[in-house]
Formats: sequence, structure tokens, C-alpha cells
Amino acid sequence: MSEQLLSADIALIQRIIPHRYPFLLVDKVVDIDGIKSGRGIKNVTMNEPHFQGHFPGKPIMPGVTIIEAMAQTAAIMVGTALDMADKNMLVYFMAIDKAKFRRMVVPGDVLELNVTTTRGKPGGKVWKFSGVATVEGEMAAEAEFTAMMDLGQE
Repeated sequence: MSEQLLSADIALIQRIIPHRYPFLLVDKVVDIDGIKSGRGIKNVTMNEPHFQGHFPGKPIMPGVTIIEAMAQTAAIMVGTALDMADKNMLVYFMAIDKAKFRRMVVPGDVLELNVTTTRGKPGGKVWKFSGVATVEGEMAAEAEFTAMMDLGQE
């Protein structure tokens, strides 16, 4: 199958998922292979609000926000593949499993969020994904997560 890989820039991302600053945690998604896989990119910067308190003098991106960034990447991947722009898609966590954190993520890092669909199909509501977050090829976090995708109405 010679399907062209897709990508989503910030403008398309905002047409697919409702998240906005300070909770939009993905800058772009590349290498989207239909509903199978995709790679989110998050440029981690010091001016993000969680760094004010996590932790003063030692800014570390909270692990839960890394998992949220994985989930946003998955929603953008599926939304791009299924042409969900401007269709009011909402996504809700149902489960997070096997979450592990291996490396601190700090301002200046480029977080790569590799997600793979393990269960889900077009028109289906419940999807399961596997995600791995890396910085410069080094694993920062991994998790499996299940989400309900409310595919909305125009």
C-alpha cells in the first residue's frame, strides 16, 4: 500500500481538537499513517505555566502532561486520517495503563510522541493506543491508554 503519510500543523490541530493554551500540548503531528500511527512534536519551553510550580528552580514537565500530550497526538492522528477538522470531535480518557517514566523532560527539549493504535476503527467510539515519548532518541515515558472518541457533529 503506497498511501502518502499525512501531517497536521498547529492550524489543523486546532480544527481537530478543542484544546487551547495552556493545555494544547502538541505543536505538530507528522508521519501520520492513516489511523495506525503518528508522531507528535512538542517543543518544551520555560514559559509553560506548569513550570512555575513543578518545580521552582528545577523545571520538570509533569509526567501526566506527557501522557496527555500522547493522547492529544493520538486524537490528532485519528482526526487527520478520518478528516475530522471542524467536526467538534471530543476525546475522553477511559484508562491509562503501564505508565512508566524514564527521563526528565525539561525546557529546551523536543519531545517526540510516538503513538500506535492497538484497537479502534473508523466509526468506533472506543480506541486503545500505545505511546512512547522520547527526547533525542532516549525514552522519557511510555503508556497504554484507552479513550472514547466522540466524533461530534458538524
